[in-house]
Amino acid sequence: MKLQLIKADITTLSVDAIVNAANSSLLGGGGVDGAIHRRGGPQILEECKAIIERIGRCETGRAVITTAGELPARHVIHTVGPVWHGGGSGEPALLAQCYTASLRLGVENGLRAIAFPNISTGIYGYPKQPAAEIAVATVRKFDDGGGIDTVTFVCFDDENYDIYRRLL
Repeated sequence: MKLQLIKADITTLSVDAIVNAANSSLLGGGGVDGAIHRRGGPQILEECKAIIERIGRCETGRAVITTAGELPARHVIHTVGPVWHGGGSGEPALLAQCYTASLRLGVENGLRAIAFPNISTGIYGYPKQPAAEIAVATVRKFDDGGGIDTVTFVCFDDENYDIYRRLL
């Protein structure tokens, strides 16, 4: 599996799936979540509503998949990252679960190229350096059986980009 790093708007990427740093309602919000829902159009929201009707809320560390609506990607994998409470409430394991659950969905759906944002580092307050370390380590150790060709870490800001660049 090849790891890439770019500084870009994740909603502009033409990949098999982009990952959405969603909230547990899956109904959109701020940051990357809001941008994906706005640019992807109503189809994503309708699919998210149907998922919530089936499962209730999407728990932290879990992931679900929808089509990508009007986005250039084929799918959106929605994962709920942990809110930072100082690191003693299981946040590192929950963040790692977000990456693992997203990659598993990718393999299960035959996806070859997946792009991740910086999960939980916005309004959820996860410190950027440890979040990036968890992201890179989790993706590197994931055994996909040869299914996923490329994972792209997509940074919106210079600070995250520089952290990932050093790690990769």
